[in-house]
Amino acid sequence: MVMVSNLITGLAGGRAAPVLCGRNSGKTATEITEDAIDNCKHSANPSRGKSMKTLPPLLLFCLSILSVAGPVQSNPPGHLSGPHIATFSIVAWDPQTGDYGVAVQSRYFAVGSVVPHAAAETGAIATQALGNLLYGSQGLALLAEGTAADDVIKELIKADPLRTERQVGVVDQHGRAASYTGQECLPWAGGRTGEHYAVQGNLLVGPQVVNAMAIAFETMPGDFATRLVHALAAGQAAGGDARGRQSAALLVVRKAGGYLGLTDRYIDLHVEDHPTPIRELERLLEIRQSQLAHTRAAELLQLAENAEEVQRTDLYKEAHAQIEHALELYPEDDFGWWLLARIRLLQGEPDAAAAAAQRALIENPAWRRLPASTRASLGVAPELITALLEVDAFRRLWESLAVEGPAVAQ
Repeated sequence: MVMVSNLITGLAGGRAAPVLCGRNSGKTATEITEDAIDNCKHSANPSRGKSMKTLPPLLLFCLSILSVAGPVQSNPPGHLSGPHIATFSIVAWDPQTGDYGVAVQSRYFAVGSVVPHAAAETGAIATQALGNLLYGSQGLALLAEGTAADDVIKELIKADPLRTERQVGVVDQHGRAASYTGQECLPWAGGRTGEHYAVQGNLLVGPQVVNAMAIAFETMPGDFATRLVHALAAGQAAGGDARGRQSAALLVVRKAGGYLGLTDRYIDLHVEDHPTPIRELERLLEIRQSQLAHTRAAELLQLAENAEEVQRTDLYKEAHAQIEHALELYPEDDFGWWLLARIRLLQGEPDAAAAAAQRALIENPAWRRLPASTRASLGVAPELITALLEVDAFRRLWESLAVEGPAVAQ
């Protein structure tokens, strides 16, 4: 995952968006957040090389301050007319890529089947509390017509008899964001908006959860998907769902960004039932990001086939960097090691190619037992194996995995 640099300094510099919490809070939560962040800034020691898997200790300390400070008002419980998706979420737009995204965590099984909705070049919606799945399809239809986020929410709730139990966040085609919390959502419930994003939650430990999410999304480094998950991690560190945690999901849409360009689901990850769902979501995101880098490396190799010699060398170098990055994120990928072996051989480095191919066999010895035609269909051509067998170390491993007979490329 993306390494974090100067985390706390950036955290302290986050913009203070207004808190929009309905009946749940006012300036108190914002003041608490700003005071706590200011206190943290004075004791900050910028650090580098922190993994996303664990928030830095100083950030955890800051968020712990947020989790206990100040009075919190409550909503009346209202009537329970259905299963409430008590959760916290973020909907956002990335102006650099045009991607839309939703990230969510909850103490509810398979929250990703209810809350996140998004369409490329259109917008994103999170529907929760007493979640209304129709808000997804109907809201996206309104967004596709160019309706502003605030007006989408007004249209969705105006004829909804259970609107006081709904919670929804929306970001529109222009990156404008809006958040709505019904008066009967389980306390603490509320949300806030910032530039190109909205965060909201219900049945939380307090307003510090959405405030921490907003600050993290605005200030943490990394690509769009990583920042969405950072926001969830910050919300959890600030206390999260008052009942605990169970599931999480991340949806990022991009035009033709899905499998074979046939869908817009660029990143679509679900953790249905897990003791630490955000950490598991981080792990899955690393695998998906590795997959994307692997795909890019393969595309670069295809471009190199018809390129001039000078350009071909540069394309090999870029492909090498991409697959190295992919394997750093997900070293168990045997397909990735085979691709690295192929690239290194094309770069005139047979020993490095053999080392990569050995790692592929160690990760998955079944490659040796596959028919040559099957291996070729999966990107491991007989010519590659023949070349690798010229290296003693690879030959010995290849022979040790053979069912019978001498080492051959078949």
